[in-house]
Amino acid sequence: MTATFDVRADGRRIRCVLTTAKPLAGPVLCFSLMAPAKVVSGGKLLDSLGGHVQIALPDLRPGKPHIVTVEHRNRIFAPANRAWLPLGPYIRHRHGILELPPAEPGPRTGTAPTPAAAGPDALMLCPPPTASTLSGGTVDASRGFACTHEAFATVATIAVHARTHDAPFLSPQGLPVTIGTDKALPPEGYFLVLAPEGIRLTAADRAGLFYGAITLRHLQITHGARIPAARIADAPRFPWRGQHLDCARNFHSVDTILALLDLMALLKLNRFHWHFADDEAFRLEVDCCPELWQKTAFRGEGELFPGFRGGGARAGGSYSKADVVRILARAAERNIEVMPEIEMPAHAFALTRVIPELRDPKDTSPDGSSQGYRGNTVNPGSDRTWQLLPALADEVAALFPFRHLHLGCDELSESAWQRSPLVSRLKKRHGLGGNHDVQGWMMARMAAHLARSGVRAAAWEEAARGRNGGIGHGAILFSWSGQGPGVAAARRGYDVVMCPAEHAYFDMAHTGARDDWGAIWAGATGLDDTVGWNPVPEGAEDVAGRILGVQGNFWSEFTTQAHQLWPMLMPRMMGTASMAWSQQGAIDAGHLRVLADGYRASMAGAWAWNYAV
Repeated sequence: MTATFDVRADGRRIRCVLTTAKPLAGPVLCFSLMAPAKVVSGGKLLDSLGGHVQIALPDLRPGKPHIVTVEHRNRIFAPANRAWLPLGPYIRHRHGILELPPAEPGPRTGTAPTPAAAGPDALMLCPPPTASTLSGGTVDASRGFACTHEAFATVATIAVHARTHDAPFLSPQGLPVTIGTDKALPPEGYFLVLAPEGIRLTAADRAGLFYGAITLRHLQITHGARIPAARIADAPRFPWRGQHLDCARNFHSVDTILALLDLMALLKLNRFHWHFADDEAFRLEVDCCPELWQKTAFRGEGELFPGFRGGGARAGGSYSKADVVRILARAAERNIEVMPEIEMPAHAFALTRVIPELRDPKDTSPDGSSQGYRGNTVNPGSDRTWQLLPALADEVAALFPFRHLHLGCDELSESAWQRSPLVSRLKKRHGLGGNHDVQGWMMARMAAHLARSGVRAAAWEEAARGRNGGIGHGAILFSWSGQGPGVAAARRGYDVVMCPAEHAYFDMAHTGARDDWGAIWAGATGLDDTVGWNPVPEGAEDVAGRILGVQGNFWSEFTTQAHQLWPMLMPRMMGTASMAWSQQGAIDAGHLRVLADGYRASMAGAWAWNYAV
């Protein structure tokens, strides 16, 4: 059966015109929006979960268009671009499911002619090195490099093309590379001498050798067969150089994660923040509570959760312990540590849906999230909460050698727990005030539990709240709503990773154009914005030592496939990499744009991005 589904924005409203080739009895139109929606005309809202809606329609006659008008429930939201239109549309009817054509395709990619190789008068490197000096002349890299160190073998497996497209990275006939050790060099740093007769690479550790090899690969990419002779002294500004990926809203395959790790390695990023649990799913296969992943991993008709941005067909998945081992092995080869995240107390709808005992049965609070999930907060006064969460945290943390576990702790509803007898008793017993105190007490208890087994807790910036000092216990806080909360937390003794949304959230649209793709609540985040800031803001020099680094974040509400991911991440990840590795002022927007143009053709095979940005 065929059908058409034409959609257009009309101010705040979205007008959907549906035409089928055959009659349909009892049709229900289903799709997802960026945020919760209401029906204005043309049908009756049957159910709404998050941004997913189910709208009962009158029986459809063949060839006769039917119009349904909806709008976002939050009046400040309007269809800002194509990503805000219906996604994953389908019709459920008496005889089955009819998938509809997507209202809009995902992020656009394109092609561009291969830029000419960079000349010998400057080094083209992203991130820019700490210091470099041109020696005069060039180095012949047309036959690659000759080196037997395993770090070089690892770099050779990362799928990028040299400018000439046929020059290998490693070859016995290549330019000889001599490896040296100097324990006086900084961690992850290296010293590189490029001369016509050969290369000398010196580092204090394996990470430094790896990044030196990465630099040689970059120079091959940007300069082709003739690389400027030079001396490079390089080391990272920050120890935490991260990239986050949300795999809870929409499932990303292990192969996609492995490709992301490769891209991170090329950009000298060393922390993968793996977000596999949220309101929509808990996707890691754990033994302590198997029903969590068994009941939430898949979407579609008949599943606990309906189709979420991906239509009515069954889709999704979970990650086995074998998958974790595979990801960890790739990460270790590429000098990347992996930090998993579970969620508490909010963003836990998947947990409370599967295990209702995590909530107070007598709680009548109007508890709901801005994403449209009612009752997405676990109750710290429930015994079941403290039976499950410590066991869950222990099992997840034990899988990851990094011994860091992110506990979530963002966007707690102001109305949560307000009418909970269990929380009322908790407040009285521990002398707690409002929700910030309760959340802080809960997070501190979890962090203390982890600390006893040698695991360092991490959380979003809200975990510092509460008159008891917040989460404490040496936790790392991630400042996402801006840099102000991070600076304040640092002054209270917390170590902080800066990931402000206006500079480091890559699910934001690149531009404000209507034909772009992405969220807009933090504004458009162009390539220029990714380097137009200082991770240690002016006036915060007193806590510079508490700023561990920089991280880019990517939330997957409207990203269902890998080919939609890369045009959102790239080339903006180059900005994150530069801010995390290079000294302040080493790069500006114009320089970054030139670098991005130089890298496009070589990275397009694995990580194609939009050539218009």
